Order: sequence, then structure tokens, then C-alpha cells
Amino acid sequence: MADNDNGAGLGAVLLSFLAGAAVGAGAALLLAPKTGEELRGKIKNLAEDAVDKIKEYTSEAQEKIKSTIEEGKGVLSEKKSILNSAIEAGKEAIEREKERLKGA
Repeated sequence: MADNDNGAGLGAVLLSFLAGAAVGAGAALLLAPKTGEELRGKIKNLAEDAVDKIKEYTSEAQEKIKSTIEEGKGVLSEKKSILNSAIEAGKEAIEREKERLKGA
């Protein structure tokens, strides 16, 4: 479970880093001496790149979540099977003990 917490923290850090980089790059573009058309083009490209990166990280996060859910379902199914076996064994033991006590 600790790995999942680190993964979520890492994703938040990466997203924060990208957002900071985008803001910094935008500020640099705004402060650099460029023509209006060049500046608008660079800002547009920067925004498109940022959107693409965010979509990519979102997709990766969704896949990680789906994978974790599937692993959890597998573990839950395994534990449920073990628990059901233990319950059945307990029921059988109770029945054997009842029969033994009736015969005594």
C-alpha cells in the first residue's frame, strides 16, 4: 500500500513540476523581445505541449489505477476463497463434534 501512496505523491510532484515549468516558460516568452505573432505562436505551441503532457500523465495515472484495482480484486478473491475454506472446515468440525457428542 505504501507504494501506491508514493506513486500518487510522485504524480502530484510531476504535475506540479510541469505546471511550474509551463508558467516559467510562459513568463520567459512574455518577457523575451519577440514580435506579437512570434510570441502568440510560441504561447500556442507551449499550451499545446502542456495539454499533451497533461493528457499523457492522466492516461498513465488511469492505467495505474485500473491496474491497482485489478490487483486488489485478485487479492480479495484469493482471501475470500481462503476464508470460505476456513468456514467450511469449521462447519465440518462442528458437525463432527456434534456427532461425537451424540455418540458419547
